[in-house]
Amino acid sequence: MTSIADLRRSYTLAGLSEIDVLANPVQQFQRWFQEALDANLASEANAMTLATVTPDGKPSARIVLLKGVDEQSDKQGFVFYTNYESQKAQDLAAHPQACLLFHWAELERQVRIEGVVEKVSAEETQAYFQTRPLESRIGAWASHQSTVLPSRAALETRFQELLTEYEGKDVPVPPYWGGYRVLPERMEFWQGRTGRLHDRIAYTHTAQGWRIERLSP
Repeated sequence: MTSIADLRRSYTLAGLSEIDVLANPVQQFQRWFQEALDANLASEANAMTLATVTPDGKPSARIVLLKGVDEQSDKQGFVFYTNYESQKAQDLAAHPQACLLFHWAELERQVRIEGVVEKVSAEETQAYFQTRPLESRIGAWASHQSTVLPSRAALETRFQELLTEYEGKDVPVPPYWGGYRVLPERMEFWQGRTGRLHDRIAYTHTAQGWRIERLSP
């Protein structure tokens, strides 16, 4: 068996300079995100780790999907949707701060985003919910996320019951379902380099705007 300690990779694709990045980190993210989309990555480019803190102070993390980026509005931020009764929602109710992490391994890149979290408006949730496939809309009703299930069969039975109930009808947004927006206070862009001398460019939000700094790898 290969030793885990011996697993390593040399990063050689690109570099990252504080001179070349955009002044606004959300716009810089958009640039990198588009490059990830253009690269046709094997994994979902909008998949991100969402890290929260439980009500009793324990770290908690899971993968969710980015569903919107606001780069021009007064509330620049990163949007995802979930069940408001889920574990992550309970975490955010107690501690409305989060960290997002994007890892685009094929591009040897990471982006880390830290910020305050708020719920999106009901209008935003409604507009997004209607774009979801029918099965996803039904699934939002069928699943009481993070609660204990007696069996897989119970979930599938409830799903089929709801499919029949809403056949030929509009599926409304569940009252316990909606979106969150992470408002960035700090963002870091990481580009892998040879010899583990990686490039790390950090943006920190200040009263004067975004401060850009290079960090040691």
